[in-house]
Amino acid sequence: MTVFEVSAVNVPIEQLGALRQFAGTLEQSQLRDLLLGLTSHVEHGSDVALLEADAELTPSQVASRLKMSRTHLYKLLDNGSLPSHRVGRDRRIRFSDVVEFERQRQLDRHELAERLASPRKTRTRAIDELLLED
Repeated sequence: MTVFEVSAVNVPIEQLGALRQFAGTLEQSQLRDLLLGLTSHVEHGSDVALLEADAELTPSQVASRLKMSRTHLYKLLDNGSLPSHRVGRDRRIRFSDVVEFERQRQLDRHELAERLASPRKTRTRAIDELLLED
């Protein structure tokens, strides 16, 4: 697996500007979006890494990326929340599955936040209506 990593602090701002300008000359495409996303993340100080979508990661790598313990990750693997396969005795997780898991986890968090915010809004509206009646 080949991984290209870029540390945001090591990238001259002039190079980012040149890359953004070049990407702006391209027709609308996934490559253009990738280059613009790359420059945006680096400009905001985020380190980035590029690897193949079909790359396979070890449980340690995935746990680190997801910022969770390996024990918790193994529970997710065992219950099928995150697909994996065996290579001999070891497990491997496809990078694309990790990305999909992260996307779904973000959607679930957003949905939960919306549900938790809704009762507060309803309660606030009810209190406001009671206050207006007086």
